[in-house]
This record gives sequence, structure tokens and C-alpha cells, in this order.
Amino acid sequence: MKLSNDITIGEIIRNYPNAVKTLGSFGMGCVGCPSAQAETLEEACQVHGINVEDVMRAIRETVGEAIK
Repeated sequence: MKLSNDITIGEIIRNYPNAVKTLGSFGMGCVGCPSAQAETLEEACQVHGINVEDVMRAIRETVGEAIK
């Protein structure tokens, strides 16, 4: 699964479990939230007032996916 802004938090957690700590480092405790199954990374970042590109870059570094 390719990482993108429209991937849900639930998909990130299922496919990249080591990204949980990275999400937490941005103050996103949504990993256990029921909304995480349907909320996209971009939506979660908007709710938390966080720049989605910063979070995406950090997740990609954590999981070893090339930054595109």
C-alpha cells in the first residue's frame, strides 16, 4: 500500500504499525480512536492543526518509503 494523504489512519496502523509512534510524536492520539478507521491522514491533520506534509514526511522516514 502506497502512503498518501487520503489513506486512513486505520490503514496506516494496519500496514505500518511502526508509524504509531510517529503519529504520537505529532500529538495524534487518534490511533485508538474509532474515527481512525474512516478518517484520512489529511482529515486527522486538519482536526489537529498539523501540516499533513510534515506528518507524511515523518511517516515515510519511519517506514522507509522513498519520499516522492
